[in-house]
Amino acid sequence: MKPLVYVAIAAVAVGAGFGIYRYGIAPRITPQEATLQAEQAANAPALAASDTASDSSPIPTTLPDFSLQDRNGQLRSIRSWPGKSMIVNFWATWCAPCRREIPLLKEIQRQRAAEGFQVVGVAVDFRDDVLKYAKQIGMDYPILIGEDDGLAAVNKFGMGSMGFPFTVFTDTQARIVLTHLGELTKPQSEVLIAVVGRVNSGELTPAAAQVVATKQLQALDSKAHAEDG
Repeated sequence: MKPLVYVAIAAVAVGAGFGIYRYGIAPRITPQEATLQAEQAANAPALAASDTASDSSPIPTTLPDFSLQDRNGQLRSIRSWPGKSMIVNFWATWCAPCRREIPLLKEIQRQRAAEGFQVVGVAVDFRDDVLKYAKQIGMDYPILIGEDDGLAAVNKFGMGSMGFPFTVFTDTQARIVLTHLGELTKPQSEVLIAVVGRVNSGELTPAAAQVVATKQLQALDSKAHAEDG
């Protein structure tokens, strides 16, 4: 049975993907148009993964193993951090929402490392662009980099034509507890990390955690709309 993994649909270039944007598979979509699509999707409603993922490609229950080059050009597996609660963030330098959430991911790495959380950025982009940008903004957590092989890693998560950013949260046993599609905000991250922590402590199962997180994020969204109104 497909796990009910929470997915918040936020600022993403849905369906554009790396190939369309970078290689011109659909040349009518310009960088400016892709960014506009991402911005327009920012306020889209939250949905469960069962509403968005293909039935033929269910979201896996454990973190798929894949290897990409690290900053030093060495192949490194995403399973290189055993015993950690992974926060795997798929991103690209051309993705405006991806760039906006990187300071938050840096903050999470600094503040949550002692609790067993590990942020890893998976850049689906050109290597030179990634290295230049990472140095420019001081990305201080590990980065894995790939173009076609990066897309292959994305496809292991059964999300079909998803956009970026896309973040996967695991427990310390490498079980996928939650996923988040779109730009991650600090309040959302606090909810998701707290729920994963409850899985790590044995208080919740991954399935129960998905239900709890969905309810808490929906309440967070309702509160934000009420304040705006």
